[in-house]
Amino acid sequence: MLSLSQARATTILPVKDLERARSFYESKLGFAHGAPKPDGAWVYDLEKFSVALLPKEGGTKAEHTALSFEVSDIVDGIRTLEQAGVKFEDYDFPGLKTVEHVCDMGGEKCAWFRDTEGNFLCLHQSR
Repeated sequence: MLSLSQARATTILPVKDLERARSFYESKLGFAHGAPKPDGAWVYDLEKFSVALLPKEGGTKAEHTALSFEVSDIVDGIRTLEQAGVKFEDYDFPGLKTVEHVCDMGGEKCAWFRDTEGNFLCLHQSR
């Protein structure tokens, strides 16, 4: 019987401008060793999964987190990405408030940022 629990997964992110998106993921997030695919996507093989940037004229309209990275120290992660030029989001909504870009959600801390194509990305730290 097939079990996908051990399969390598690929997150596919729609992008309006592939070169602009590649520049962001490579220079700001440190992605390397990407390769083109026949469908026009550019795929990065990370340690635990893959990320595919797929050119799509309209980009994305999702208002949710498309990709989240688990880190051991969220403050250090924010600092490192800010030094690379990443801008983090700040929120002040009922039930969702950030302090210095971090939202404490009880058992997890989260900080969101957007890529150049409007995709919501996140750093999260479990307790």
